Amino acid sequence: MRILLIEDEKEMARLVASLVAHSGFQVDVVASIDCALEGLREHSYDLLLLDRRLPDGDGASIIKSARQAQPGIRVILLTALDALGDKVSGLNAGADDYLTKPFQGEELVARIRACLRRPGGDARPPIVVGSLSYDLQTDDVLINGAAIKLSRRELMLLKALMQRVSRVTSRESLLTDIYGFQDDVMATALDTIVSRLRRRLSEFEARVEIHTVRGRGYLLAEKGP
Repeated sequence: MRILLIEDEKEMARLVASLVAHSGFQVDVVASIDCALEGLREHSYDLLLLDRRLPDGDGASIIKSARQAQPGIRVILLTALDALGDKVSGLNAGADDYLTKPFQGEELVARIRACLRRPGGDARPPIVVGSLSYDLQTDDVLINGAAIKLSRRELMLLKALMQRVSRVTSRESLLTDIYGFQDDVMATALDTIVSRLRRRLSEFEARVEIHTVRGRGYLLAEKGP
């Protein structure tokens, strides 16, 4: 599960990101509404952890745009604004939950897990290319109707490429999708994962190809006759 944390206070962002990451989630951190919206356009997230007092406005103002970009995404407002009116306005703006600072780490993680378990929202249909099907809600991968298992990194690469079928995805975007914003990784690591995923898809006759677009990135498309 991938979470986008929007928090402009550096120490708070570091603490929350560390807590959530150690609970088994992948976390990306941005510090403004504009950066959050850019992240939502480029990457897929399961949940937003959203501060309200941000340098460029009220974080609650992006909830509608976030849901338009990614139907079914969950939103928890994580803020120092603790008045009843603030809580009501945040929930009315579309947040699934509202947690005020200061908070206990165990409570935050429990609320995240409860929020992700909660039914509802607009389900996104699986993406189908060739004989390959990817369910964005469950991360289930089917080839010719049979489930296959991929490593975590292979799965993240496939998800990123499937969401941009027949479009070039830059190396930088793929590295961020797989390793997050803050990890310092060698560029050759991406080539290794692409090579492994190609072999797996060929092995199971998925009828798709991952094309290398020199100087730009990679593109996944249905294999020709």
